[in-house]
Amino acid sequence: MAIKDDETIRAHWRCFVACGLMTLSPFQYGVDFGLIGGLQAMPGFLKIYGHPAPNTAIGWNISTVRQQLITSLMTLGAFVSSATAGLVAAKLGRKACLWLACLGCVVSNIIMMTTTDINALYIGRLLNGLANGYFMTFSQLFIQESSPAKYRGLFLSAFQFCTSFGTLIGTIVDWATASRPDRSAYLIPLGLIYIIPFVLTISLFFIPESPRWLILKDRIEDGHKSLKWLRPTGAQVDIEVAEIKAAIDKERELGSQVGVLDMFKNPIDRRRTTLAVCAVTLQAATGSMFIISYKAYFFTMARVANPFAMGCVLSAIGLFAIILNSLIVVRYGRRRMLLMSGLGTCGILQLIVAVVYDKNPGATATGQVLVALSCLYMMSYNGMVATYAWLCGGELPSQRLRSYTFGLAAAVGFFGAWLTTFTAPYFINPDSLNWGPRYGYIWFPSSIVAGIWVYFFLPEVQGRTLEEIDEMFEEKLPAKQFRGYKCVRRLAMDEKPDIQHEE
Repeated sequence: MAIKDDETIRAHWRCFVACGLMTLSPFQYGVDFGLIGGLQAMPGFLKIYGHPAPNTAIGWNISTVRQQLITSLMTLGAFVSSATAGLVAAKLGRKACLWLACLGCVVSNIIMMTTTDINALYIGRLLNGLANGYFMTFSQLFIQESSPAKYRGLFLSAFQFCTSFGTLIGTIVDWATASRPDRSAYLIPLGLIYIIPFVLTISLFFIPESPRWLILKDRIEDGHKSLKWLRPTGAQVDIEVAEIKAAIDKERELGSQVGVLDMFKNPIDRRRTTLAVCAVTLQAATGSMFIISYKAYFFTMARVANPFAMGCVLSAIGLFAIILNSLIVVRYGRRRMLLMSGLGTCGILQLIVAVVYDKNPGATATGQVLVALSCLYMMSYNGMVATYAWLCGGELPSQRLRSYTFGLAAAVGFFGAWLTTFTAPYFINPDSLNWGPRYGYIWFPSSIVAGIWVYFFLPEVQGRTLEEIDEMFEEKLPAKQFRGYKCVRRLAMDEKPDIQHEE
């Protein structure tokens, strides 16, 4: 079937530019994770913050507590800032919050680059986490609220791509500087962190604010202008503005207040909040942060040859999976099927990794198998779990509570990431339990339980506008009926003569 002129990517080029700028935020987040995970396996970094350890592969190690805090304080900061996103969004728009994130990121990096004191490093990591929480939350809100239904999945796939691409870039830079014997080994990678805040700070002046946020704040004319800029030239945005306003008004009838407790007062809002939170938490259920955050250290302590190079391979494989996913997300992109498949695959691979290492730890062949299985894991996680978990978490909240609900969902997701990064050193560090890859035993049942939850509770909303999703929740449909439901409001809109509604 031919694609209408106003549905092509070329027609939506301005929306693609705006949402493309938003994807710089997850790139920044990915760079940070790629860099920090590698620093902890660098002699130049460990000479400042670690201690000699002749029994390890590189002759240096870092205490479990320091390892926990350096990695997990960032996710803890992201948890705090995401949890307060709804309160901040009541006053500030998406762009203003992203400007605050840029400022926080620069200040935190100045602290980390100029200190050799571990406590100051902790403060820098926490502040960096606060900034990254805003980056990840408000950039996704902008994409969810500004993109047409047809391309929403593609934009969120690009969002995850940039996260993984940032991780790959950070890992490559770590690999290039790891052999330096002094502080420059980690100062050069940290210098990368300044680039994205600078670019994003300037670029945000040239795109409009989120149209749905403006309409939610009763700035109808500003919302109309924003939507007109984002949609193809000549598109009849009046209908979309009216539909957005009608959906918000309908939600206000169900619950007039907008606050933290209102996410749980109304049964419909309570269901949507629960689904959004659980959807984002699916990422943590796979144990992904254990591999993403500690891959270089994990490979080093498992005596894998060329651990930094293998970390780069792992990131590149994950990136390739997202590229493949972007080719199917617009046409196929069924959230339930892909999430269930991805969670099951990740769980099984974690189990195999644990069993293989348990039977023959430290052998060269075991290291090769670990790298191969880890690559398959990253393909499954990035291709079928990460993208769709964030996508569902942003699609399912109600319009008037979107900032609060998605902020809470992101916060719980970051809390799960923090819990993983904080506890992982106890399991994998030779100075503690020294489980190494046996840590996968924990994540197998977690992934399977998450897949079962998706089957019974997560609705399918592929290709639906946010207003259609509102209608289906208001009808209190069971999860399995969402996919085939015909929306009454959309049918009534389509029956109007000489009107083409832009999706």
